[in-house]
Amino acid sequence: MPKTRPAQVLLWLPAALGLLSRLQLAGADHGIFWPDEIYQSFEPAHALVFGHGLIPWEFIDGARNWALPGLVALVMKVLALLGLDQPTSYVPAVKGLFALVSVGTAVGVYRLSRALGADELPAAACASVFSLAAPVVYFAPRAMSENATVLPMVWGLALVFDAALLDEASGAGDLTRARKLLWLGASLLGLSVLFRLQSAVVCVAVVGVLVAQRRWKALRDVTVVLAVWALLFGALDAFTWKNAPNVKWGGWFHSAVVYLRFNLIEGKAAGWGVAPWYFFAQRLWTSMPLVTVTLVAGLLVGARRAWALVVVALLFFALHSASPHKEYRFILPLLPMLAAVAGVGFSALPIERLRQAAMALTVVAAALSFATKESLTFGQLGQYPGRENDSAWDDNGPVNRLMLVASQQPDLCGLFTPVHPAWMGGATYLHTKAPLFSPGWPYDCAQAGTCNYAILPKGNQLPPIAEDKNFVLVKLPGSPCRPDPNYAWRLP
Repeated sequence: MPKTRPAQVLLWLPAALGLLSRLQLAGADHGIFWPDEIYQSFEPAHALVFGHGLIPWEFIDGARNWALPGLVALVMKVLALLGLDQPTSYVPAVKGLFALVSVGTAVGVYRLSRALGADELPAAACASVFSLAAPVVYFAPRAMSENATVLPMVWGLALVFDAALLDEASGAGDLTRARKLLWLGASLLGLSVLFRLQSAVVCVAVVGVLVAQRRWKALRDVTVVLAVWALLFGALDAFTWKNAPNVKWGGWFHSAVVYLRFNLIEGKAAGWGVAPWYFFAQRLWTSMPLVTVTLVAGLLVGARRAWALVVVALLFFALHSASPHKEYRFILPLLPMLAAVAGVGFSALPIERLRQAAMALTVVAAALSFATKESLTFGQLGQYPGRENDSAWDDNGPVNRLMLVASQQPDLCGLFTPVHPAWMGGATYLHTKAPLFSPGWPYDCAQAGTCNYAILPKGNQLPPIAEDKNFVLVKLPGSPCRPDPNYAWRLP
């Protein structure tokens, strides 16, 4: 960590501002950017801990492993043992954990940049990008695999790429310590793959870089450690998916096989939308133009000194750009790499005034992005054509907050919501084991008497129990609360 006071201020002040903003969002913003932040993490975890949830196809067919929902389930279980088993407790707690993970990644940017040879001040200045940039703050509290994978990825890269680990270690004691740090770094990279399979691209790139550098001892150790983590991945699948549909080999690597077949062979991910190859470059520009300028400039001047990380970053970027289905969140793990390379590049500038100007521009760009984050729109993030001018913040948040109120109604037997279940909080927010109905349901739950509460737009004739922006929670009079024997606890 920084030893000089200016570098300490430059690292920790943006990190503190970023953390406060992220924690505020964790408690206040209940909107959903994409269903995965609920149905790939919260909802299977809720089913594991509390016995019910709307389960998506991935956790029926076994297309995802249980590392991410397992982490969320651990938080839920600990809170439940402490008597904090309501969504008003565990939802902000989990979001707060991911907020901490995001800020820990910003500190990791500094460590990675320093490992590649950056000076303290440029490394701290570039770390402020991940602390403050509007898209990073926006995504930070969301329980998504990209947020879970980026922390171990960045710190793992920092340890593995530190030039002092093996080749420059002197003495038996230093060598032993260096190898332990290298093992830890490789283990963190392996952990990142458990949280998100696509992070395996980074692991492969690191192995290739070590071959190019002829760091044979490091290559041997990293390869062995990554192989162990690959076995752990397979063993986790074997433990959790041995009874999944069409399972083979006892479930070993089942989630990886199903996921890759679905996306690469069958191409079904394109059903959620396709985008041109330049999508990520375009959206980096529209969501944070000045920050993008500084990162590209840093990449150009730092490419020679930090070529190893540039290779990893460009491979990650190229493979994601080649994929037909694209979402902004996919590229989040790239941003710390670009920021770390920029720190190296700005350190290499030969004129002191030029270095100071580059650092100042980076910090100003990050601060301006942070100051204007409330104006972030779906159009800037490349999401939801036709809603380009809609705010990206708190989308369907009123519905989810009213679900929290509904969860406190002792006679709740079924709830109607005005949005498709994928874009609301599911059993995670409702918590009570009551069916959730939506406009696309095969029948009207109010007429059938299978729901007795509803979230509706303002302006209906029923007295509101609670209201939030344009929606109200009401009780449906005279409902017999008939059970629906055919209700399936899975995401439609």
